[in-house]
Amino acid sequence: MKQLIALGGGGFSMEPKNPLLDDYLLKQADVSSPKICFLPTASGDSATYIERFYEAFRQKSCQPSHLSLFKPPTRDLRSFILEKDMIYVGGGNTINLLLLWKHWGLDTFLKEAYENGTILAGLSAGSICWFESGITDSYGDRLEPVKGLGFLSGSHAPHYDGERERRPMFQQLIRTKKIPGGIAADDGVGLHYRDGTLHTIVRSRPNVYAYAVHLIDGRLSEQQLEAIDLNEL
Repeated sequence: MKQLIALGGGGFSMEPKNPLLDDYLLKQADVSSPKICFLPTASGDSATYIERFYEAFRQKSCQPSHLSLFKPPTRDLRSFILEKDMIYVGGGNTINLLLLWKHWGLDTFLKEAYENGTILAGLSAGSICWFESGITDSYGDRLEPVKGLGFLSGSHAPHYDGERERRPMFQQLIRTKKIPGGIAADDGVGLHYRDGTLHTIVRSRPNVYAYAVHLIDGRLSEQQLEAIDLNEL
């Protein structure tokens, strides 16, 4: 089974005192101590970001590692990726992430891993990248459309409630057909896909949601979707 979990925001980097989303990710693995690899490419392999990942995951039942493209651990990145149970992609610059991955062949290795059962996850740039398209501030002071890897169909917008311009721009780009319809997620919301289909929506705190945003008969439709509150499980 193929699994992909896209976070609108949250996890160790945004909610360090709320581990619910990160714990949910680990529970989806078939093994008791999954090998989880952090890809901080979008942040320029920030040393601080990497350390925060280890601080969060060293205390969990898992085997954490990271992959830096500025200081790669091996020339054989394919084998390095394929041996992992889960890949967790951090936030940052989506455009630079995609360009570097394609240069190193990581897009191909990640697709192979995904099809072989490795769980893919991430937030912000690390969630946009998996979809056909999305919106990004990678170019500077405004949001623009970006083409993703297409592992998941449609478009995606993270931080739907956390950044004031995300919602109107996502709607406008769909309304003007510059990107296809898709799904948006508030900070603290996780979109869990199984075999390319949205299976479960979870949240780490109350009153945050995911939204299906589409053009229907030429009119924009935004439908709030129900989410499972992880605090109640």
